Amino acid sequence: MAEARVKAAFWVQAAMRLSDQAGRPAVVVRRGDPDSGGILAVLRGRDGVAVLTQVRAADGSAAWLRGTGSGPVAEKDADLYVARQLNFDPDLWVVEFEAPDLLPPFEAKII
Repeated sequence: MAEARVKAAFWVQAAMRLSDQAGRPAVVVRRGDPDSGGILAVLRGRDGVAVLTQVRAADGSAAWLRGTGSGPVAEKDADLYVARQLNFDPDLWVVEFEAPDLLPPFEAKII
């Protein structure tokens, strides 16, 4: 059985609060659909940027995919990835997190 889905705006608020508690600033770059919008988490690290895309695992549980690949990328490459995703889905949220280690400041199953 798939887990219940949380409204996007609520999830963003919670993730930003967790990030703040961890001493990692976060900012909403683009607001998407407050109820069912997908989320892109942009992680800004020491060695570059990574973009996580919200997906569902095979079992239906919430998960994240490293949309920009396994390692850090240049900021312009991350921006191009975000722009392509927004062209495909204009309801997306884009949230940037300060993440020196490129790990999300929220609980995340990365596949």
